Amino acid sequence: MAIQGGKYIKIEPGVELFVQDVGIGDPIVFIPGWTFTTEVFSKQIEYFQKTNRVIVMDPRSHGRSSITLHGNDYVTHGADLVKVIEALELKNVTLVGWSFGCLTIWEYIKQQGTENIKSLAFIDLSPKPLSINHEQDWVEGPLDEIAAAYTHYLQDRDKQREFISGYATGVMVQRELEENELSWLVEQSLKTPHYIAANLFASGMFSDYREEAKLASESVPVLTVIAEHWAPIAKAFTERISPKSSIEVLGGHLMFWEHDEKFNTMLENFLMENS
Repeated sequence: MAIQGGKYIKIEPGVELFVQDVGIGDPIVFIPGWTFTTEVFSKQIEYFQKTNRVIVMDPRSHGRSSITLHGNDYVTHGADLVKVIEALELKNVTLVGWSFGCLTIWEYIKQQGTENIKSLAFIDLSPKPLSINHEQDWVEGPLDEIAAAYTHYLQDRDKQREFISGYATGVMVQRELEENELSWLVEQSLKTPHYIAANLFASGMFSDYREEAKLASESVPVLTVIAEHWAPIAKAFTERISPKSSIEVLGGHLMFWEHDEKFNTMLENFLMENS
């Protein structure tokens, strides 16, 4: 099936990343989270392409991009983002990351700084996703729960399906998903093989980008959007780590899809205020 604005960018020999590139105007790059694809941002593509150049990418080993046995970590994903921005000759760009896609942006900042960035939006991820002090720090979960997810659910395809299904219904949305919606979410995740999903899971969980988060909020306008279920801890953590970030609270982990009108207005207002 043809995808509007779909193209491939060669990152290195044997590795191509799929991107959608539509619209005209100031560029916005959307980066999906762990094992997800450009498809999650369909409502943002539709909305923002009316006023902006919108680029959405499948990271390596996600979606339509090349499945590789190397580079399945967020240091490499950050380097890949550098190459995508260079290949598309993007200037003064707004980067929007969801979940582990935020790690890609923080790694980009670690490698390139913020000189070519106009603004940043981070959707529902701590710059330090794992901590033994999980009652005060914004983390993905207690250490034992994260370890159990890695050792039990990411060791074969069936367990990966079970894991993402439970995560989708329990954390990503606030309403009951229809069967076809749940199948769509699960099938996106399964495009990344379980052994690569496990690598990315570990790489993400052991990341620590607190310094880059602080630098970002001091250098350019930053919006942090937090899901309601951990808002008190996440808001306090964000205010401590990146105090100049604007903070909004909305929905579940996939709020930009479930509550797309509210999210799009929120992001649009942020962009207009910082244009």
